[in-house]
Amino acid sequence: MKKVKVEKALGMALAHDVTRIVPGRFKGPAFKKGHIIREEDIPELKRIGKNHIYALEVSESRIHEDAAALRICRAVSGPGLEWTEPSEGKSAMTARFPGILKVDAAGLLKINRIDDIIVSTLKTHFPCETGRTVAAARIIPLTISKKKMDRFEAVAARHHPVLRIMPYRTFKIGAVVTGTEIYNGLIYDEFDEYVKKAAASFGQDIEKKIVVPDDASAIAGAIGRLVGMGCDMIIATGGLSVDPDDVTRTGVLKAGAKLVAYGSPVIPGAMFLYARLGEIPIIGLPACVYYHRATVFNLIFPRILAGDEITKKDIAEMGHGGLCLNCETCRYPECSFGK
Repeated sequence: MKKVKVEKALGMALAHDVTRIVPGRFKGPAFKKGHIIREEDIPELKRIGKNHIYALEVSESRIHEDAAALRICRAVSGPGLEWTEPSEGKSAMTARFPGILKVDAAGLLKINRIDDIIVSTLKTHFPCETGRTVAAARIIPLTISKKKMDRFEAVAARHHPVLRIMPYRTFKIGAVVTGTEIYNGLIYDEFDEYVKKAAASFGQDIEKKIVVPDDASAIAGAIGRLVGMGCDMIIATGGLSVDPDDVTRTGVLKAGAKLVAYGSPVIPGAMFLYARLGEIPIIGLPACVYYHRATVFNLIFPRILAGDEITKKDIAEMGHGGLCLNCETCRYPECSFGK
């Protein structure tokens, strides 16, 4: 850092913010720390009383923090991401369309073990709307050596893309609501208020809903009818506990589906079922979806919409972070659930 006349500071980086004060109207930075001084900046600097500045000269072997932030974003970003112009040396990466964030955690760790370079992200599988900030990048010092940036870019290239957005596709969804008490009109069917509404929040509609009694053959028949109508996803609710009347699992298997997992280490959502009938995913939802705002459905559904291949191992891994705290005011997904 050195004191330099502004006329001789072209191409140098400000070592600190330069403040402008307009009495009664404004007080704030006219130029921020790290700003590269240009010819057109000199008159303005003089107007605010700065004939000399403290500047940091950036040699050809080093890169300024703003340029470095952009290079980091370009290197780690894959499809579905864009980034902001740097502010105070930091650039944010945002989702270009709705989908889930995918993070190569191993690649991210290698990057963050390089001194002076940081990339901070949301957790992988985070459901994102358009414009959601999913990551930010910067360097720690004001400048960084080109050799270190080259090393970083080589690591990022081996794991490319480190970050990407998997877009949601639109499914033709069929629903099977099980329960003899609902079928006989003894209690009100609340599927539309809860499950259909949750699906709609991801831009999905329920093509057809069939209400059936607790009968395995009826459940299998309803699944067959929905598949025959062209549905490419089936949601079944109810009938998944240990009660003798709960035969949804049997009905799903009777329809010819292959069971991927029955039971999940997610609370609420322990009695969750996931199966596939050929390429058609079948989601079995326990009764908790009717009284909890965030359940296993919120964690699994967006991944299926994005075309993520769900395995039994994936569901087992959801136990880490799978405990909902049942907060008085639910703020999901702005919380630890599923993270």
